[in-house]
Amino acid sequence: MKQSMNTSQGLLSLGLSGMAMAYERQLEEPSLLKQPFDTRLGLMMEAETSERETRKIERLLRAAKLRESEATLENIEFKASRGLDRNEVIALGECEWLRRRQNLIITGATGTGKTWLACAFGNQACRFGKTVVYRTAIKLFEEISLSWADHTLPKLRRQLIRAELLIIDDLGIGGIDAQLGPFLLDVIDQQAQNGSLLITSQYPKEKWYDLFSDPTIADAILDRIVHKSHVLQLKGESMRKVKSRKR
Repeated sequence: MKQSMNTSQGLLSLGLSGMAMAYERQLEEPSLLKQPFDTRLGLMMEAETSERETRKIERLLRAAKLRESEATLENIEFKASRGLDRNEVIALGECEWLRRRQNLIITGATGTGKTWLACAFGNQACRFGKTVVYRTAIKLFEEISLSWADHTLPKLRRQLIRAELLIIDDLGIGGIDAQLGPFLLDVIDQQAQNGSLLITSQYPKEKWYDLFSDPTIADAILDRIVHKSHVLQLKGESMRKVKSRKR
């Protein structure tokens, strides 16, 4: 018993908590104790790998700060009225578009579930080990303005361009000020070399040009986003109204 405790403590002190828990489980199951040493060691290594992957995903999710932290692709409602193609969503859920540094645009009226769906894809990206940064467009533009004022733009820029998936939620509310355009262009240009963008908007992408105060910046930004993007257009009435009627 003392040797068993020493082994467990030794594994824990080495940061091998997954192996320690697997070792304890083996001690409690006589059938496992009869297995060859290599088999038991393999089971403990598998447990350690699984434990580390779980912790990594949890860290990525905390860092992403998704607005809908419980949203997952498995819980999507594929009603015909929403205009969502199940096969297309499943294919996007494989995250090949992230590996290819492509973008995803989700459009639709207020309340159709754009934010929830964007966070579900953000959750999925974290499961694939990708670093995710989520911002509403309003929050992002506030951060840019504040960073401009206190001279911390380089720090904010580094944070944004390092993301393998940068989610900008609800683009277009209040338009895009000419002062913010150049910084946004720089971030999108640099971030595109490291990863992908996911943008949600009430406006169809054909109307995004009109959101920008500076047409030159608009051309440059849209050229970097739209031409290599997958598009999901949500339809139907507000999901909030539907849920309210069910209560």
